[in-house]
Amino acid sequence: MNQRTPIFFFILAVAANLYGCIADEAFRAAAKPALMPLLALSVLVFALNNRVDRRRLGLLVTAQLFGWVGDVLLMWSEFPFFAAGIGAFFIGHFYYLRVFGGLSWKRMSWKTWLPCLLLMGGVVYGLVLLLKIEGTLLIPMAVYGFMLMLLIFSALCGLFRLKNKGAWFIVLLGTLLFTFSDALIAAGTFGLSHFALHDFTVMATYILAQVLLAVGALKL
Repeated sequence: MNQRTPIFFFILAVAANLYGCIADEAFRAAAKPALMPLLALSVLVFALNNRVDRRRLGLLVTAQLFGWVGDVLLMWSEFPFFAAGIGAFFIGHFYYLRVFGGLSWKRMSWKTWLPCLLLMGGVVYGLVLLLKIEGTLLIPMAVYGFMLMLLIFSALCGLFRLKNKGAWFIVLLGTLLFTFSDALIAAGTFGLSHFALHDFTVMATYILAQVLLAVGALKL
């Protein structure tokens, strides 16, 4: 398969989804389930034409497929679907963590880990208070938020401790955009904020985050 073909269809799906966020819900609903499979296919076709670490490739594609499960489940706003969608993304983040974390944390001492863990916990606590998350979703959302902090921490470790700064910077941007997108979802879900282009901004930053994580992983 030509390397550009799945990328072309991915771009079409992105355009349809973002158009749907603004003007036509049918476009959004039709395109959203196609986003992550097309991105994963783009990654696989790229890997066939280039030298890519097979273990990291498998972890990356697995993370993307759990992202697809999360995308589909979050198309419904009812509690069981929302909770299951967050769970799917959590598993996807775990695989992203295996792509980036083991590499960037290597031989890091507990003296570095301890203050960083405390800082990440403090950030999550602050976000929980800011977004006014409470009830049955409090603990799951806090755990999910901590996973996002671990991803950001992994990218920062890679950026400051390892070579290939450009790739790690791309990964860092991806983790930050993913966190921003999820924070917007949480703000809308818990009634804190829902502006005119809320859904468009959520999807635009989410899609860009997934692309950046894929590009960063391939460049590593």
